[in-house]
Amino acid sequence: MSAMTEAAGDAFVITKRNLIKIKRVPDLLVFTTLSPIMFVLLFAYVFGSAINVPGVGYKEFLIAGIFVQTVVFGSTFTGYSLAEDLQKGIIDRFRSLPMAPSAVLYGRTLSDVVNNVISLAVMALTGLLVGWRIHTSFAGAVLGFVLILLFAYAISWVMALVGLLVRTPEIVNNAAFIVIFPLTFIANTFVPTNNFPEPLKTFANWNPVSAVTQAAREQFGNTSPLLPVPDVWALQHAVAYSLIWVILLLVVFIPLSIRQYGKAASR
Repeated sequence: MSAMTEAAGDAFVITKRNLIKIKRVPDLLVFTTLSPIMFVLLFAYVFGSAINVPGVGYKEFLIAGIFVQTVVFGSTFTGYSLAEDLQKGIIDRFRSLPMAPSAVLYGRTLSDVVNNVISLAVMALTGLLVGWRIHTSFAGAVLGFVLILLFAYAISWVMALVGLLVRTPEIVNNAAFIVIFPLTFIANTFVPTNNFPEPLKTFANWNPVSAVTQAAREQFGNTSPLLPVPDVWALQHAVAYSLIWVILLLVVFIPLSIRQYGKAASR
């Protein structure tokens, strides 16, 4: 058996371990499902009563943004869980086992993809109940969800590095919030960027969160000719720009996270 096959098997075992943990601590699953429902309902009925989006109902405009925001915030669970495992000495136990070190990180990030799939499913059902609809093909809808999950997976590796550097779960949450909060709000997630002040508008238009949101809206058919796309390459080619960011984040942060894991586990 090759080293790569062994590492993949180890990663599968760690993924299974993390998913079993959710089963044994059902509170994790409860909050994974309740938070998306709360976000959809609050934004749809609080913001929806005050915001008019030309050519498309606000609820349809909103849902893709809520999807992206929720999975990006959900990716912080990767960093939190790794910091918790380090703090409790679980990583030390993994070191004593004949397994690939990278399997811990791959298993953690892959199990968090499952969490995000659950969140998206719950949000999609809630969105359908409040009036959101998909106006394209089944393939287009699948592509929209896949893009969101790929971006969330890439962000999970960023959070993995943060969790290994910080090592304290509470600080991971605070540090991630400081970065992710403006990243998801200074974007086209909840409102069009047309009326943003110019510096914020430029940032929002090139923000990868905006690109993923725009790409998802296009794949779901939640756009309108009355709502012109800003004249920037990133949003005119939202799918390509989103994939560029996914590849860039993975190429940079997977090696950095694996290297930092080796340092953190040897302390």
